[in-house]
Amino acid sequence: MSGTGDFKRRLERVAELRSYRGAGISAEEEAELDAAEESERQKRKKVDDAKRAEYLIRDAMAQGKFDNLKYAGKPIPGLGEAYDPDWWVKGLIQRENISGLGPKAILLRTEDAELDALLDTQFTEKQVRDILVDFNARVIDARRQLQGGPPVITKTRDVEVEVSRWQERRAARAGAETPEPEPGTSRSWWQRLWRGTT
Repeated sequence: MSGTGDFKRRLERVAELRSYRGAGISAEEEAELDAAEESERQKRKKVDDAKRAEYLIRDAMAQGKFDNLKYAGKPIPGLGEAYDPDWWVKGLIQRENISGLGPKAILLRTEDAELDALLDTQFTEKQVRDILVDFNARVIDARRQLQGGPPVITKTRDVEVEVSRWQERRAARAGAETPEPEPGTSRSWWQRLWRGTT
């Protein structure tokens, strides 16, 4: 026990001298500080790395640093799979929900699947035609495969057929949105305009 108390006193003295270093301490105290630091370095070298790591892990567990980890009790995702050099890019795309990246063939397939919904948001026939012409031009350009990548299987769209389909969908939506007048209640134009009572 006396060795442990002696060791603690030396550590306290080292900490005290370290705090005074450069603040006008004598050469004797400076030499004592250097000797104490050297002895500490020698003791650290004697400790095995495995024991040091085990100590640090146990200390962290005692402090609760491993509590409430994200994957506690669950398998680590991606562990055991083949090495992928672009794993961090794929993880970033997935975490940040980044879209618009990838080969043209795959992007065009995704855009083709969502094209009708995009056309339904347009108000004029010219807007619909412009979108279809642009889409067809990009499909034809991707088929040339100047930069390589997977084959393009996306088909071009017939502009006239798509415009007529867009008009049909628009007419069906307009018919569904128009409320039918209630039977037996007829209002004058003035009351209908100002939503007055009958």
